[in-house]
Amino acid sequence: MIGIFAILACWGAGNLISMLTGGYVSGNVIGMVLLYAALHYRVVKAEQVAPVARFLLGAMALFFVPFGVGLMTSYEVIADNLVAVVAAAAVSTVLVIAVIGFVCQKMRKR
Repeated sequence: MIGIFAILACWGAGNLISMLTGGYVSGNVIGMVLLYAALHYRVVKAEQVAPVARFLLGAMALFFVPFGVGLMTSYEVIADNLVAVVAAAAVSTVLVIAVIGFVCQKMRKR
């Protein structure tokens, strides 16, 4: 019970902080950072959050269904801008791989 409360509290606080700061960073991202900080500083124990986290990870595929439906309803817009969509996906994928590789190399030196 404490685990679901901790996750929802971090999510709500993240959305509130995002709203108060103008929404430049998603509230979900801020909430994840808050949850990480709470786990790191042992405000919340990982054992309390683990069952809820397992359940949410198991149901993660269901969370992407609305986005998939949204893509299908926007098929014409995507088809009109297919080159830009593919280019953005390719560039962002390469950047993510490069940044993760850089961070991993820096962390291994420690």
